[in-house]
Amino acid sequence: MSAPVDPVGVRGRVAPLMVGIAILTTVLAGCAGSSGASQDARTSEASQAARPSAAPTVASGSPSPDWYAVELIDVRTGEPFSMNDFSGSVVLIEAMAIWCPTCLTQQAEVKELHALLGASSGLVSVSLDVDLHEDEASLKRYATEHGLDWHVAVAPLGVARALGNLYRAQYLNPPVSPMLLIDRHGTAFELPYGVKTAEVLRDIVVPFLED
Repeated sequence: MSAPVDPVGVRGRVAPLMVGIAILTTVLAGCAGSSGASQDARTSEASQAARPSAAPTVASGSPSPDWYAVELIDVRTGEPFSMNDFSGSVVLIEAMAIWCPTCLTQQAEVKELHALLGASSGLVSVSLDVDLHEDEASLKRYATEHGLDWHVAVAPLGVARALGNLYRAQYLNPPVSPMLLIDRHGTAFELPYGVKTAEVLRDIVVPFLED
């Protein structure tokens, strides 16, 4: 016959175990709550980032940056132009390169944007090639092949530096689809990185066109 079990001894061993389980349960619940809160925060941040927006890069009323006056050559027509020529208009600027596949995707969305807005919208589009190794002849072939029917130019070194210094270094990194919007008063706004659909661009641009 086996020896009788001491009930007090059992309770003495079980009690600490139950306390340990209770503490572990509390800790796990707290971690789950913290994880959920962190996930909610990340979801909120992602939601905010996904919203159409444009952030001003300079205060309204500030003098126009020097690069607005730099003469550029439209490779499609051979005609010179500058950002100052579009004073009073809304200008959408894309920093791009011939070798960049993301740029082609973004340019297709810009085409669709102009179709959505109509020819009378007054929106001016400019593509600036920021790769200093690419020339006007190559860019002209690219613009013709892909049907870019807006202003397309090679950005001179001074303009490329201005884009990187005044805004962000990412404006010299075409695959992130960097774009600027210049309003009727000459204030430049940074658009979100990544390919922006025609609909997203429309939601960003229309309030500026209506200003």
